[in-house]
Amino acid sequence: MTGKIDGSGRKILVIDDDLAIRVLLQAVLKRMKFTVDLAEDGQVGLDKLKHDGSYDLILLDLMMPRVNGYEFIDRVRKEYPGQRPHIIVFTAAGKRGVEKIPADSVCNSILKPFDLEKFIEMIGECLVESHDGHGVLPPA
Repeated sequence: MTGKIDGSGRKILVIDDDLAIRVLLQAVLKRMKFTVDLAEDGQVGLDKLKHDGSYDLILLDLMMPRVNGYEFIDRVRKEYPGQRPHIIVFTAAGKRGVEKIPADSVCNSILKPFDLEKFIEMIGECLVESHDGHGVLPPA
């Protein structure tokens, strides 16, 4: 399942209020040699983005307390203008929830519950798109 992607030297931020999903994704991604940071809501995710440096990819739940995924995307767009954020959103909110997001704000989206194989495939595709080395960067 995870043999196709080598995450060595790449950093992923997982933002989800569901501990089980954070732990599952962390375990899978670490097996693929990614460095993985976790955040339980969008505010913690924004803080990590600001203080812990750039990420090659952000995996983002939409429905969370405090700062939800929509607010996170909006703030990233405002704080990092001109940089295409490499974000995959996942949600139980259905297709209508995903349709509310500007198309140029995310790399891809998937509905919960998601197929892990398909999700891993999306991660690989988004990392190929971001291969130019530009992830979401902290302000200078």
